[in-house]
Amino acid sequence: MLAIQATKAGGPEVLEAIDLPIPQPGPGQIRIRHHAIGLNFIDTYQRSGLYPMRLPAVLGQEAAGVVDAIGEGVSGWDKGDRIAYSGQTGAYAAFHVVQAERVLRLPDGVSFEIAAASLLKGMTAEFLLHRCYPLKAGETILVHAASGGVGTILVQWAKAIGAVVIGTVGSAAKADLARDNGCDHVILYRDEDVPARVHDITEGRGVGVAYDSVGKDTFEGTLASLGRRGLFVSFGNASGPAPAVEPGRLMRAGSLFLTRPTLFDYTATPEDLAESAAALFAVIASGVVKIEIGQTFPLKDARRAHEALEGRETVGASLLIP
Repeated sequence: MLAIQATKAGGPEVLEAIDLPIPQPGPGQIRIRHHAIGLNFIDTYQRSGLYPMRLPAVLGQEAAGVVDAIGEGVSGWDKGDRIAYSGQTGAYAAFHVVQAERVLRLPDGVSFEIAAASLLKGMTAEFLLHRCYPLKAGETILVHAASGGVGTILVQWAKAIGAVVIGTVGSAAKADLARDNGCDHVILYRDEDVPARVHDITEGRGVGVAYDSVGKDTFEGTLASLGRRGLFVSFGNASGPAPAVEPGRLMRAGSLFLTRPTLFDYTATPEDLAESAAALFAVIASGVVKIEIGQTFPLKDARRAHEALEGRETVGASLLIP
């Protein structure tokens, strides 16, 4: 089968297409034949060495397809069942063996493409808005990368809750997309002073919570955009890791809170995983959240896909197609 592996830590050039044997499922496992594979920033973090892993390795955290083979001790699944998964490394391949307890059944009406484009990003939005910080109607929030994969879902879901959403983007075209998704205010971060605009919009109060997936480049601006007792949710490193913070800074800036959460801690049990996915599939089915697949790449072109993602050339979600 075709697979894409990172031979060593580095840039997109370390990705290479290889031919691997189709894996066999062991006890408690399911083999899935992929129809669509999700592309996420965590893939680039693992490839670059920011998130160390044993290399060479096949990358990828999520995909959707059909049950192709079933391991010993697995019940409740049949060959041909439509499934998806997130958080099991090795998705950049035509087939993958995954743990059955971490597999999700796709509801009718959710395509393979939508599932692969939304599962990791959408469950991230779910825990950020409902469990990391239970957002309430009327609150004002800041969302960086508002036209990106997580950002487009986060904005739509936050608007459905009733929040006032301020989004940052890098271009006029992305600003239009952010507004279409529900942003009340859009800031072009390359041209405008983000904290100054936030305080202007909020009449000096700042925001109650800021969602920052960018990391190093936006850290100071995010900190300066928060109101008293505001929460800084740092959940990504698109521009590099955020710097260390001396706790006294949080005190002096208004008794702020800072968290660095990860989806995997919020979906650690099969029950948490199923509940998060069910909430996501429900808002997709209702039309509250529409999944924007901005671009697709053949699996063999994973290197180009990484270049586009890291170059901020993408909008919405990106897929690899085996």
